[in-house]
Amino acid sequence: MSGSLREVLGTRRRQSADEWVAGSNGGEAEHLFLRATALFRTGDAETAIRLLRQAIAISPAFSDAIEAEGEALDMSGDTAAASARYEQARKLRQAGRAGAPDRHFVLRQQGSHTAEIVAYTRVLKSLKKFALPHLARGNAYLADGQPDLALADYERTLKLHPNSLDALALKGEALSALGQYAAAIEALDRVLAARAKDAEALNARGIAHMALGHIDQANADWRQQLGLLGGRPSAAAYVALRLADYDAALPHLEMMVRNDRRDPYWTVYLRTALLRLGRPLSSDGIVDGDSWVASLLALQSGAASESELLGRADTAGRRAEALFQLGVAAHGRDRSAARSYWQQVVDIGLPTLVEYAAARNELARSAS
Repeated sequence: MSGSLREVLGTRRRQSADEWVAGSNGGEAEHLFLRATALFRTGDAETAIRLLRQAIAISPAFSDAIEAEGEALDMSGDTAAASARYEQARKLRQAGRAGAPDRHFVLRQQGSHTAEIVAYTRVLKSLKKFALPHLARGNAYLADGQPDLALADYERTLKLHPNSLDALALKGEALSALGQYAAAIEALDRVLAARAKDAEALNARGIAHMALGHIDQANADWRQQLGLLGGRPSAAAYVALRLADYDAALPHLEMMVRNDRRDPYWTVYLRTALLRLGRPLSSDGIVDGDSWVASLLALQSGAASESELLGRADTAGRRAEALFQLGVAAHGRDRSAARSYWQQVVDIGLPTLVEYAAARNELARSAS
């Protein structure tokens, strides 16, 4: 998945806006992106750049459009402005949090994949009977946060190749993302019957089971997955955290804090494990500035209040992260309060969040 305007421009056939389905960047911004790429192919660079700038104004984090403007500027001879746009797109992609490392590789690439979807759509105009472009576009849709469109492509792939376990596993992921957890489990059962050591399918089935409240089944899948991840400490850390098994998570988290300074969440999760195990906090990886992760770390250190943290939780995912950490902080002094916070995580959090699974396991453990 390159996200490159050149790949979009490299096709021969012009695609009209009504052939494109809008996605996570906002419909208007994506239609502007598509029109800009078509106009640039006709030689109208000035209008293309203007439309790309309109798309970016609507969706400032639309890195594909920013990179596309850079390429249009570059090909028009304005290399200085192009370089600035390339750098801006690079920084935006670095700033976005990567998908959880224990998940399917497609879901580790979450973000904008507009250019790829457009390119695969064009390819499918002449290659409808080939499974691979359907599968590839489905993957781009799934990573782009459009599981309904991904599901349609996976089903087309399976019509062409009924025995494709890869397409079936991804169909399970798309069904789960749509909240169709029972159907997802059915698809993933079939994958695991044929490929019992498929770690990513075990992860997906565990998430679907946990969403339905099947805690024992979810944990059994994750325990099995954990046993298959000997060489992947990042994935093993996340699986152990989903299990709320902080002893198992700790050595993997310590390794990731040492080896991956780019992701400050490793420090958050290491300190989470230390707090739940009643051990002194590490001082590693303090984050400078007024960032969200700095707020989580400040709560863990006692330097931020509940109201301050929740006031900075500007998305549902961040609110779930905050509530989980509030439960961790409260656990040592008021277990009833901790359970209340963790119940709120279950009430509002997405089942894909590591905090969701950990909260459900914390609640189950406290009730036993």
